Amino acid sequence: MSQAGGRWRRILKRFHPEGIPWPASVFYNALSGTGIFLRHYDLVARDIARYGTTRHLLDIGTGPGHLLLAVHRRFPDARLVGVDISPAMAAQAQRNVKRRGADDRIQIRVAGADALPFADAAFDCVVSTGSLHHWRNPVDALAEAHRVLAGGGYALMYDLVRNMPRSICQDVRNRFGGFRLGLLWLHSFEEPFLSAEEMTALGRRTDFTVEGTAFAGALCCLVLRKTAAVESGRYKKRRP
Repeated sequence: MSQAGGRWRRILKRFHPEGIPWPASVFYNALSGTGIFLRHYDLVARDIARYGTTRHLLDIGTGPGHLLLAVHRRFPDARLVGVDISPAMAAQAQRNVKRRGADDRIQIRVAGADALPFADAAFDCVVSTGSLHHWRNPVDALAEAHRVLAGGGYALMYDLVRNMPRSICQDVRNRFGGFRLGLLWLHSFEEPFLSAEEMTALGRRTDFTVEGTAFAGALCCLVLRKTAAVESGRYKKRRP
């Protein structure tokens, strides 16, 4: 990344909101309910299933809750929890979950990524989609994900990246059309997205084992695993 490009993204990060306020939450809820977004949520849910059956999953930065609904279709008996720092966005998610009749298995709470109100090792899988680049304190947020994840579990961090590989660009173009790919490319200039390499470097600053990155549609997934017997040595545990 060039020096000028790095400076621009630091400026974006400083002024970019960590949570989506009202009325933007209404617009985002409508946008994320369109076919292109719903297909990506289904791709991510399918990708999560590759890492094994989950019984208790946490979605950080759940937004309108569509990923939780997609995961629920694959794991109907799992207990799913979504958190979002925006009360307006969490309210949208709660309405979507209730509308789909899944509110007995899906819980929505208001919380920031770096202060999760859950006990240690409470979940066997932690995920996040399109939220990582919003986080003010991403290392602290990943430390919290590590704390609430049970030993041996996966944390799967999905986000758009600046440097989408040519083969992935072509696949997205074939699936969704060139117009959508162009919108994603333009989007990268107004959002402080990381590169795949920067996502990996971020993971290596935590107590997770970094297993690499892989793509699910247009989204790059940073694959992190919590070693079964390891307690955090770098970060003081937070208590809910």
